[in-house]
This record gives sequence, structure tokens and C-alpha cells, in this order.
Amino acid sequence: MATRINYKREEITSGNRGFSQSRTTIETAFYGNNVEIMNDLKKAYNMAEAAPGTIVTDMPVYKPESIGIPEGAKILLFNDGATVGRFAGARVILGEKGVDEGEIAKVLRDAVFNTRYKKMYHTSAYIGLDEDFMVKAHLLVPETYENTLYNWLLNFQYINPFYEEMYAKSRVIGDEPDIFIMSDPDFTHPKFPDGLAYFDPEHNCACLLGMKYFGEHKKGTLTLAWGIANRNGYASCHGGLKRCVRKDGKKHVLGVFGLSGSGKSTLTHAKHNGKYDVTVLHDDAYIISIENGSTVALEPSYFDKTQDYPLTSPDNKYLITTQNCGATIDSEGKLVLVTEDIRNGNGRAIKSKLWAANRVDKMEEPINTIIWLMKDSTLPPVLKIEDPVIASVMGACLATKRSSAEKLAEGVDANALVFEPYANPFRTYALSQDYGKFKALFEERGVQNYIINTGHFMDKKIPKEVTIGILESIIDETADFKPFGSVSSMKTLEIEGFEVNFSDKNYVDALKRGMESRVSYIESLKEAKGGKDELPAEAAYAVRKIIDELK
Repeated sequence: MATRINYKREEITSGNRGFSQSRTTIETAFYGNNVEIMNDLKKAYNMAEAAPGTIVTDMPVYKPESIGIPEGAKILLFNDGATVGRFAGARVILGEKGVDEGEIAKVLRDAVFNTRYKKMYHTSAYIGLDEDFMVKAHLLVPETYENTLYNWLLNFQYINPFYEEMYAKSRVIGDEPDIFIMSDPDFTHPKFPDGLAYFDPEHNCACLLGMKYFGEHKKGTLTLAWGIANRNGYASCHGGLKRCVRKDGKKHVLGVFGLSGSGKSTLTHAKHNGKYDVTVLHDDAYIISIENGSTVALEPSYFDKTQDYPLTSPDNKYLITTQNCGATIDSEGKLVLVTEDIRNGNGRAIKSKLWAANRVDKMEEPINTIIWLMKDSTLPPVLKIEDPVIASVMGACLATKRSSAEKLAEGVDANALVFEPYANPFRTYALSQDYGKFKALFEERGVQNYIINTGHFMDKKIPKEVTIGILESIIDETADFKPFGSVSSMKTLEIEGFEVNFSDKNYVDALKRGMESRVSYIESLKEAKGGKDELPAEAAYAVRKIIDELK
């Protein structure tokens, strides 16, 4: 068994990682006489279908029996209310500056006490789809949130005989206990008016209060699983990864890292008009072994935006459930979805594993290339990074703009450039851990690094076709990279319509300001969160060198 839930009586002590104030408070709630264990995916479908507010469309699920749900199952729609995205402001992480476990525990105990008036469901799933890395997770949700339970079982790997056997053979992961997550979307507390997403990462537990959006449950679970991976020899990845086999038989494994809306799903699932034999690992969550460069997917299905998929899109064939979308009756009298974010931003869907024609759960071949997807108007469509320190630093200063997948606090500018290290806002451990692991991949394993700008270069939008062309030139090894001005650690491609003009003082000044903002960000990490995310001195030094070379 990879993680533990049962202990001998003499092990049930205060010195055991499986027992802490937060974890024990949360786990205890799972054993009330008002709790029903629910691990049957077919029954979960029936419960979600019958839950108050569920919209049962006339759109059938493709090959439902292969997914584990009843024959004749329909695509279900469930809408949350005002909040249709994740809210970072609700995240409270034990171990960060100012977080008092004793005070939070009072809120947890009240939340647990209030569940006694409700029927609760306890469900379990596996995170990680290979014997090398499998974690068992448990979720507790109240009655009327059967859609949350059903979506969680679809998003992760529901328990069945095949995966039970795999888990029984899986590698033991240190002394890690199972993940426990308690959720009560209806609980309110005056101290946390917008909800509370509380994490005790060292003890693999979390509590989600007042959080209706399914994405909080998905990413909350991944938050803890990524933390386990980080502690046990893996780099945790919020991105997509695929293998492209060229006509000459040469294989290329590449990972793309970016926030929602950056294009990571589009690039991961791009079929390149049959130019390569493409195999997908996943488009959102995986881990890289620092030891051998192999990769493992953490989820079987896909949690995708519906914004770019009109009702008639062939990709909608693979929908299983949808969230925060519209519905209407079509000309044939059928109840169908209204997508494309007409109702609200960040409409979502769970798509089945069948969406990717060639899908694997582990990639044995070591990763060759890591690409940071950015939206920084001072950067050309592509940069090749030739220094391992700069490669990891630029990942730590991954520049982007906020997406509709996030609920923003009042006053936050949705168009402002922000830095999200390694495109992973769900990190609970020190940033230096990721910095060191990615640097090692570049320095010791020879992984190549590129930055691809999927936004605008200055005031000109970079089309998807240009981005895919860049990707193909990297895979084909036909890209003719030229010096990026006087910057010694970077090279770029000459792309018609996106020429870089270093004789334009306005451009150079803008580029320097972009690099200076990275230095400021790195320096700010010394104080933020009590210095938890401070990077080594070489990080700021490397970016300052770029600024000096631009003078």
C-alpha cells in the first residue's frame, strides 16, 4: 500500500504523522453515524442524477460502460451560484506565517459539529495511476452535493478491482498517511465570509468550507498529492505532457506549463494533422521522477473549459458532466447544453479518458523538453533558454494574466501581469523545492527549456497556428535559433510579423522593465509568507545579468 490509514494501537500516538490536531479533527468526522460510505460509481451517477437542481440533458455519455457508469447515462449539468472559479483568498495553509492551528481548529470543530444534522457521504479514490506513485484519498461531502461526489470520483480514479490490485502492489511512499478532505459547501463563518480552504500539508488533510465550486475539490486534492510527490523524489507539475513520435521513429517527450487559459490543454491535445504518432499523459496534473525522468499522470479524466467548444463541437462527444453552463431545448425538443461561456465565465466539463485517442498513465521515456507558457508582451513568440539557472528562474517567474478560472478579490486587476511560479498556485511547500528540482532536470538530465508566449508580442496577438508551428519545429529539430540581442542565455526564432527590434529603445526599455519586475518579485519573496518562498541568491543575480546585458 502506498499510503497508510490503519495503525497498530501502540502506533496511535502524538508522535505519529497520521495524527495531528487538524488531521484528527477532520478524520473523526468521517466516522459519525450519519455518514454513509459511497464508492460505487454507478450508484453515484444515480444519486447525482436525482440530486436537487441537477439538469439531466438529453445528450448521452459516450461509451458509459467503459467509464464505469450505467448504460444509457446522460451528461449531467450542475450550477453553483455566484462563484464559478477558484478563490485563492480562501486558502489558509498551516505552516505559513500567521496561521494559528489552535484558532483554525475551533472553526473545524464547529464545522464538524454542524455536520451531525446532515447525512454525509464518505467516498475514496486513488491519486496517481501507476504502481510507482499511488495515493489513497478520502472525501466527505453532505447530502445534496452528490454532484460533487460524482465529479470527484470521475476526476480521480474510482476504486475498482483492477486498481485495488495495482494499489496493493504499489510502492510504499515514505510514511505518508492517506489524504482526508472534509467539505461542507453550506458552512459559513464570520471570519471567513468568502469561504475557507484550509490545508495541513504535512499531515495530508484539508477542510473546504463554504466552497461550492468543484474546482476547489479537484485542486484541493491535487494540492496534497503534489505535496506528497515533492517529499518523495518527484517534481510536481501543473501542466500537460505528451510524446510525439516522428516518421523517422525518433521520440520527443515534452511538457507544457501554464495556468488556465494559457493554451496548455490545446497544445497537449494538438494532433498536428497526423504528422506524429501522439500519445498523451495528461493535460493538467502529473509528476516527473528526478531519478530517471519518467512521468506519472495523477488523474484519468480531464477538467476542461467549455468556452471554446460550441454545442456542435466533436470534442463534446466525450463530456461526462458539466458545471456552470446553460441549457435550452433545441428544435428537436431535446434538452441540450449552452456552452461558450454565454451564461457566465469559466464554464467547465469533465471529459472522459477517451478524449485522447492514445493515452497512457505513465511515460517510461524520460522527458526531453519543458516549455513555460507565458503571457508577457515583452517576450517574442519563443525563446530558447540555454542556462539551467535562468531556465528554472524563468519558471519561478512565470508571467501570465489571471483567468476566468479564478474568483478575484475586490479591487484586483484581472489584466495585470502576475507571476505564478511554475504555473502552480497550489504549492504548499517552499518554492525553493521546485526551483531545485527543475534546475536539476535542466542541469543534470539535460532537459531542454523554452518559453512560448501565447498572448501578445507588444500589441500583436500571437495566433495558435504560430505557436503550434513553433512546437513542431522544436520536435522536428528544424528550428534555427538566433541570438536574442546581447542576452547570452537566450535565443529566439525569426518569425514573420513578430520580428524583434533591439534598435527600438521603447522595446528594449519595456523588456528591461519586465526583467526588473522579475527581480522585484524574487526580492519580495524574502518577506512574503515569512520568507518561506525565498529563492537562492543566484536567482536574482541571473536576472540582473540579463538586465546588464541589455544596457
